[in-house]
Amino acid sequence: MGITLVKISTVYFAIGIAIGYYMSSAHDYALTPVHVHINVLGWTALTLAGILYHLFPDLAKSLSGKIHFWLHNIGLPIMILGLFLVVLYENDVWLPLVATGATITSLGIFFFVFNVLKNLKAA
Repeated sequence: MGITLVKISTVYFAIGIAIGYYMSSAHDYALTPVHVHINVLGWTALTLAGILYHLFPDLAKSLSGKIHFWLHNIGLPIMILGLFLVVLYENDVWLPLVATGATITSLGIFFFVFNVLKNLKAA
């Protein structure tokens, strides 16, 4: 699971960099919230979780680890898509999509925190 998360995170990294490059080139920074969320929750958070799951396999084997994996990877694209649509169309009609994705992602992260606090043991 750890290696898979790191690989998924690199896709978010590429997307985040592409959005940043576009914003810089176009001098249009409207997509900053999308750029930041992709880089923090996609690239950084998933990379760090992946490294922990790889270094400490018991974390990856736990039910809370599996729940984190799926909730984070289902919720984040929903949230990012909703946020992109809010910014693109300047219309709050997409906020329920953002809220749904953010809630799912947050729940996944809470499972990650629980997993680390419960199952991470010194060697």
